[in-house]
Amino acid sequence: MKILSIETSCDETALSVVDAQKTADGRLSFSILGNVLASQIALHREYGGVFPALAKREHGKAIIPLLLEVLEQAGMKKETSHQDIPQEVLMMLDREPEAKEAVLALSALLAKPNIDLIAVTNGPGLEPALWVGVSVAKALATLWDIPVIGVNHMEGHALGSLLPHEPSEFLNSKFLIFKKIQFPALSLLVSGGHTELVLVKDFGVYEKIGQTVDDACGEAFDKVARMLELPYPGGPEISRLAELFSTNHYPLEAKNLPSFPRPMLHSKNYDFSFSGLKTAVLYYIRDNVAMLNEIDKMAIAHEFQNAVVDVLVAKTIRAAEEYNVKDILVGGGVAQNKTLQTVL
Repeated sequence: MKILSIETSCDETALSVVDAQKTADGRLSFSILGNVLASQIALHREYGGVFPALAKREHGKAIIPLLLEVLEQAGMKKETSHQDIPQEVLMMLDREPEAKEAVLALSALLAKPNIDLIAVTNGPGLEPALWVGVSVAKALATLWDIPVIGVNHMEGHALGSLLPHEPSEFLNSKFLIFKKIQFPALSLLVSGGHTELVLVKDFGVYEKIGQTVDDACGEAFDKVARMLELPYPGGPEISRLAELFSTNHYPLEAKNLPSFPRPMLHSKNYDFSFSGLKTAVLYYIRDNVAMLNEIDKMAIAHEFQNAVVDVLVAKTIRAAEEYNVKDILVGGGVAQNKTLQTVL
């Protein structure tokens, strides 16, 4: 089955064409026929985070050119003589003027490709941004008379853990085969907008057993990065300073080593809270550091990151033991944090 996939949940417009198959032992495998992405990080950096109205506009501008590019990569871009776009399709794009304008300008290039299904992120995410992908997916599904399905992008983070991680595995393999997984499994999902522990009973069968009650851990990383006057996105910058602190023996040179709380570390449930930790960083900076130097920033980043990781790991391991899970999956942007990977 050949699937066109569309993702516009935050600040990246991403499209891919994959050929999905089953292996002889019943596992899923995917061949990537085309894969394109447009990042908006540089545009949002001045705001210190994603500005939803700007994200929506940029998705609208990028999505149709990316569609043509990914179809060309997949060898599916078919030219045809100019045809009138059905009014029903145009109405679906009324909320997305940039995408609608691009469709009208390029209607001669939108002949039906060899696509069996369209999959589009329909949540969670920034609603204005999500609507761009959903509207375009529905319009294309109507234009080409093929089905469209919505995909929860947190499920994508969870199942993405089962794909190869090394770039060489993607480049050198015709098919990407899901790693074997034993159920029940536990999924720790950590991103800019979400922190969740999900019991995975089977593919498509999930039970959320814990979540953040305020800030997501990725959001806390970004907010602390702003306090330290670090560029957006803040997570990688916090991690970079934290690693410098631990590998260069700077603790001996720091003015006053910080100590931050581990919120809800010992609570009986599996929920998380990071707003208090963020506030503790703010008060520490206010009360102890008149003017931050680089070593001060490293010390704060190191202790903050350790506090987040301590809570995430402790709750994940405790939940894994209570529910007797066979595998642990970790997904989301914060899953790239090397300290979290190492400790977990």
